[in-house]
Amino acid sequence: MAPPPKRRRKDDQIEVIPNESSKSPVVVFAHGAGAPSSSEWMKRWKDMIGKALLAVDVVTFDYPYLSGGKKRAPPKAEKLAAAKYPGHPLILAGKSMGSRVSCMVAAKADSNVSAVICLGYPLKGSIASKREETLLQLPVPTIFVQGSKDALCSLEKLTAVRNKMETVNELHVVEGGDHSFKIGKKHLESIESTQEAAEEEAVKAITKFVREVLGEL
Repeated sequence: MAPPPKRRRKDDQIEVIPNESSKSPVVVFAHGAGAPSSSEWMKRWKDMIGKALLAVDVVTFDYPYLSGGKKRAPPKAEKLAAAKYPGHPLILAGKSMGSRVSCMVAAKADSNVSAVICLGYPLKGSIASKREETLLQLPVPTIFVQGSKDALCSLEKLTAVRNKMETVNELHVVEGGDHSFKIGKKHLESIESTQEAAEEEAVKAITKFVREVLGEL
């Protein structure tokens, strides 16, 4: 018989936390610098990742500067998610800048993160050396999804950095994809495929990687 659902009192109301399998992860998904969590891209990938990983929840948030606030540290969404779903593996995912933030959080000694999903890691830039160092400090398994035509991260450079990383890491390349994995019409016609098919393959790679990581816990 399954144990009863957990109950937590919150402002005179009872919040019920369902008893999904403890292997089902909770995902904290950080957006990039150019668009908020409510963007169509973020909503689509949130849905795809959540369904593929059978996640108990995919938590998104917006950085304070998007609403005119100061550029301060982002909200501790990962700690709130871990507290709400105790016993579930914590996965951090991010788009562009969000992937770098996810890596920085995962590198903290008290993060208790099981894996990181980097969707278009921005390795190129004025602080490229710092962005590389962030990856070298990662202690948890990480998967990179990168477009082969991503102007912010050459695959050659990323491969060189990955070879120096001490943690387990994998790379899935979206052929013809840009920084947001958008593939040109001519390229899609040449390979007789679709944007949707390319994204589905990326999600499959993410799912396989995460399942292998969680299977080792």
